[in-house]
Amino acid sequence: MRKLKLDELNRATIAEFKAGEKLPVVVVLDNVRSMHNIGSIFRTADGFAVEKMCLCGITARPPHREIEKTALGATQSIIWEYFDSPVQAVDQLRAEGYTIVAVEQAEKSTMLQDFEVVKGEKYALVFGNEVNGVSDEVMAKIDACIEIPQFGTKHSFNIVVSAGIVLWDLFSKMV
Repeated sequence: MRKLKLDELNRATIAEFKAGEKLPVVVVLDNVRSMHNIGSIFRTADGFAVEKMCLCGITARPPHREIEKTALGATQSIIWEYFDSPVQAVDQLRAEGYTIVAVEQAEKSTMLQDFEVVKGEKYALVFGNEVNGVSDEVMAKIDACIEIPQFGTKHSFNIVVSAGIVLWDLFSKMV
């Protein structure tokens, strides 16, 4: 078996990507601290062709070299918007017809493998702060909560790992 060379991957240009079909998903970052995490989520969002990202509160915004270290240019391909608070983002997305889904450990959460995607539905996935998770104000406004099952001794995954797991799951259920 031979690894493919970069020119054999047939990647879209930024213009082609922007014009292409998108997964009906918006990623909302609720006060995410680490610029490396933010950049990595941009890159993951690009990989799954999400519609856009909402950066909220203390979440840093491009252009910033610490974000670009891990985004590797995905800040150019992914549409993003900034909101002073995640509640503003959630309220706007709800008005635009999105189902608001927190990725959090919470009472009555749905395990990821049991979450059913509704055809034609648009989803806004809220990922929270690395220490405090999704804010209580946003939790009061969600339509659903997804929890990633875990079997080890730690209480959570890194936010980037969580974004990758959840986006892959939704992608696989939507396409």
